[in-house]
Amino acid sequence: MKTAIEADPRWAAVLARNAAADGRFVYAVTTTGVYCHPSCGARTPRPEHVRFHPTPADAERAGFRPCQRCLADQPPPAVRNSALVTGLCRFIEQADHVPSLQELADHAGLSVYHLHRVFKSVTGLTPRAYAAAHRSQRVRSALERGAAVTDAIYTAGYASSGRFYAGSNQVLGMTPSRYRNGGSADAVIRFAVDQRSLGAILVATSERGICAISLGEDADALVRDLENRFPRADLRDGDVAFKQLVTRVVDFVESLGNGLDLPLDVRGTAFQQSVWLALSEIPPSEIVTHSRRPIDSRGGRSIRVR
Repeated sequence: MKTAIEADPRWAAVLARNAAADGRFVYAVTTTGVYCHPSCGARTPRPEHVRFHPTPADAERAGFRPCQRCLADQPPPAVRNSALVTGLCRFIEQADHVPSLQELADHAGLSVYHLHRVFKSVTGLTPRAYAAAHRSQRVRSALERGAAVTDAIYTAGYASSGRFYAGSNQVLGMTPSRYRNGGSADAVIRFAVDQRSLGAILVATSERGICAISLGEDADALVRDLENRFPRADLRDGDVAFKQLVTRVVDFVESLGNGLDLPLDVRGTAFQQSVWLALSEIPPSEIVTHSRRPIDSRGGRSIRVR
């Protein structure tokens, strides 16, 4: 027969070291005089030695001291890690170059290994991938404002125009000049819109690669934004196969559950980049093949914007 402690759902959380339970309660161990977060990696105590307390303050009033392993008197590890990563993302966004791992580690006061591990566990991305997302958005925004291609490249933080041109299809889905000009009449861009936890997401691709991944509350507004961004292109609502491909990729990224405690803009950037990277692993020709069938009632409309 289970004891009262063993029958308590909180004990199951302690046994599982469930991080989702952190912040809801702490557990104290009478034999050590220490209290811990539920996710603490310390040796699991015997249930008869465990006492539950709603807050660290309650545990301390009962005579227990905080565990130095899980820092039980501080916010839960997930909260601390999210705050750490948010600060690193702001540092990356404000830098005029891509900070090295060592720079980020020095800024945070951590080892390179620990910083890399925490950043990826929270965002699903490496620091370099997050920096690449921010830098890519900078160059896209500059080109959309009509900036000269060279100015846009260097202002965004790219060290070499040659290196940017070599990878422009992965960043823009077309040449920089064509992106700046809003596409071209012979450029077909197919798109799909889906509803997600962050709102609506639009994915658009040309024959060269992904040219837009946008998030917003209104799906129609995202389509209008795409039309404004590429007024010279032939925009087409993707067919069923293309939409299913996008849905599968977005389902996969969303299922990872990364960045739920991050500020919305940081979480959005990480989500967009994760989708972008996942789709980038599929050759552009293979993505386009999904949408080359005649567009009919199973597919969608073709809209040419002038």
